[in-house]
Amino acid sequence: MSTDIQTEKLIFRTTAPRLHPYIKLARLDRPIGTWLLLLPGWWSIVLASGGIAGMGARGWSLMLLFAVGALLMRGAGCVVNDLWDRDLDAKVERTRTRPLPAGDVTVRQAFIFLALLLLPSFCILLTLGTTAIVLGVCSLALVGSYPLMKRVTWWPQAFLGLTFNWGALMGWAAVRGSLDKPALVLYAGGILWTLAYDTIYAHQDKEDDATVGIKSTALLFGQHSKRIVGAFFFAALTLFGVAKYFANPASTMTCWLLFPCVLHIMWQLHDWKMEDAASSLKIFRANRDFGLLVLLLCCF
Repeated sequence: MSTDIQTEKLIFRTTAPRLHPYIKLARLDRPIGTWLLLLPGWWSIVLASGGIAGMGARGWSLMLLFAVGALLMRGAGCVVNDLWDRDLDAKVERTRTRPLPAGDVTVRQAFIFLALLLLPSFCILLTLGTTAIVLGVCSLALVGSYPLMKRVTWWPQAFLGLTFNWGALMGWAAVRGSLDKPALVLYAGGILWTLAYDTIYAHQDKEDDATVGIKSTALLFGQHSKRIVGAFFFAALTLFGVAKYFANPASTMTCWLLFPCVLHIMWQLHDWKMEDAASSLKIFRANRDFGLLVLLLCCF
């Protein structure tokens, strides 16, 4: 694997070449990260609305706003990450062709692009109510400091979980105007879910990471990764079920809707080949579908 950028994708064929470095910088060609950032917010909006039947116009408008916000903030997070990591990225085979280490975008240009992503994100945030606005501002500390974690702790995947699942808190706050127990349990479950899928993702780079001194749970867990990842997955699913119960104890569908989630986890663990980078990427990407199954759980 020489690069993580695939220039044959439709987005590159249908846009001006001068935009391509910025598309790559914001990872607009790889929507999986946007999905993984968006889904916890969608779970929370649906749960806080009392399921899909209780959504109403406000619920559906929030779903749209969170989708746009996730696209913008995922892009902003990638720019921040690449600004911090531009020297490290140049030493890792998969990332050395990213725009900053490759010289396709200057540091100044990256900061201007970051501002252009954050401005509309802030405008969206202002529509969500006081509690959600405060939470959104607080999330910037996580977005800004996450890239440092791989330098100081073996658990950067846990910090990513804190960051990527913040939407579970914001979605609930946007609907209810407060933070309640279901949102906190959902957030905790999301953190464990991220620990699982991002450990799988980190197995792609473990040799290069060890060489340049980057820490990860993939290196920490080593050959025990599959068993530990499985424990994280099932603990996360348990918390998703608990959050659903707290939000809607009268639902008779919870057990039935947990079943396809269990099957998906079992498939991931069975098919994942830890020493195969392509397999790790495939299973990591499959977590969009797992997240959609959790969304289905929240709907009924």
